[in-house]
Amino acid sequence: MRAGHLCRKCLLALALAGAGCAVGPNYVRPEAPKNPSYTATPIPKATVVAENQAQRFVEAKQVAADWWRLFENSQVDDFIVVAIADNPTLQAAEATLRQSQDILQAGYGVFIPQIGGNVGASRQKSNPRLIGSTLPSGVFNLFTLSASVNYTLDIWGSQRRQIEGLKAQMEAQRYKVMGTYIMLAGNIVNTAIAQAAYRAQIQATQDLILLEKDQVGITKAQAEAGTVPFSNVLSLQSELASTQATLPPLRQKIDQANHLLATLLGRAPADFSSTPGRRGLDLKDFKLPENLPVSLPSELVHQRPDILLAEAQLISANAQIGVATAAMFPSLTLNAAVGLNSTSVGNLFRSDSLFWGLGANLAGPIVDGGTRWYQRKAAIEAHDAVLANYRQTVLSALAQVADTLRAVEHDAETLSAQADAVHAASDAFQLMHINYQTGIATYLQVLIADEQYHQATLAYVQAQAQRLQDTVALYVALGGGWWNASLE
Repeated sequence: MRAGHLCRKCLLALALAGAGCAVGPNYVRPEAPKNPSYTATPIPKATVVAENQAQRFVEAKQVAADWWRLFENSQVDDFIVVAIADNPTLQAAEATLRQSQDILQAGYGVFIPQIGGNVGASRQKSNPRLIGSTLPSGVFNLFTLSASVNYTLDIWGSQRRQIEGLKAQMEAQRYKVMGTYIMLAGNIVNTAIAQAAYRAQIQATQDLILLEKDQVGITKAQAEAGTVPFSNVLSLQSELASTQATLPPLRQKIDQANHLLATLLGRAPADFSSTPGRRGLDLKDFKLPENLPVSLPSELVHQRPDILLAEAQLISANAQIGVATAAMFPSLTLNAAVGLNSTSVGNLFRSDSLFWGLGANLAGPIVDGGTRWYQRKAAIEAHDAVLANYRQTVLSALAQVADTLRAVEHDAETLSAQADAVHAASDAFQLMHINYQTGIATYLQVLIADEQYHQATLAYVQAQAQRLQDTVALYVALGGGWWNASLE
């Protein structure tokens, strides 16, 4: 009794000693950027006024988790609801996350003694001569009922490092889900804006076609009256045909946008027309958010899913150093077995049928040709590679935010200039049209005015769409606000 009691105390002490030790480096989070600015020169407090609206950059403003609602387009809101439920890419990422969670839970089993059971029945023939006996051989039945227990003491923390790595992999997959979710929302809003822009360009082109047809009619009448050569008619008809030729590519782009939206929503293109609430989108259906959040760079690295994913991979790589380090030391496994066996089922539960055994196994490397040493060294190099990838991810994220901040700033300037260009081109076109009707202007002047007005109108529409899309890009670049979902 005393020996058994002492043995249990020793095993308990070993287990407790192992629980407090884990070889290999503990994870230390990389230092966050100290510079509070994204760009070398300061970002202005607000953009210039364009279309009677300026956008203000607000530092420390929280990024809304449902930022797309700030554009106040109910159809886009409906699209995103459908996409979150039906998008296959998002569903695949979520399923992989559940898989990683199950793998983690399975990994926790290493901390629990592994208990196994066995029930067996066999018919055997004995050979007493194998043990030096002269007794005759015999045939008998053997029934066995047994259980075994195995437990590896985590003295060096190898199992804890393995779990640390599995947990990091699970977190990495969770951030993949968030990244997929944010990109899905961004792609839907951007595609909807592009579709609306194409529709606006088609409308502007159709308006110009009507004016050019009117010019052709006027010029034909003048040619028939002998006041202008018929070559003027041919030139204007050529210009009209060129303008009409720009419509099919724009219609093709709308079709492509519809097909992309269908895919994002988890629909086949043929089924997109039946999507509830679907209607043609217009740029005026989108409200431009006025107050734009600007998170600090030190906050960005703890918010963006791609950076957090890279950090989770870094944690996993750090844990693998501990696993490789622990493999260089001996491992201690405790085992026990107890059971019953008998030549008949009726006698199986008699006391003389009992057998048992206790043991411990200490195993470790003695000479392995440097295998474990270099495996640990390889784990360290892998960690350094992941750390470099993490740093590059941070730099790319900072550059993306800097790009979008500058883009929003310059988009307002571009739109303001394009608005002035459209007004000037429109006035010039109308004046030239009147002058041509009265015979003051030549057809060449009309053609030039036509082209200038057409190009100015299309550029204006593109500037409108670009301003909206770069605003979307800013919300995505700042991480999409997923961490604020519980606040809404």
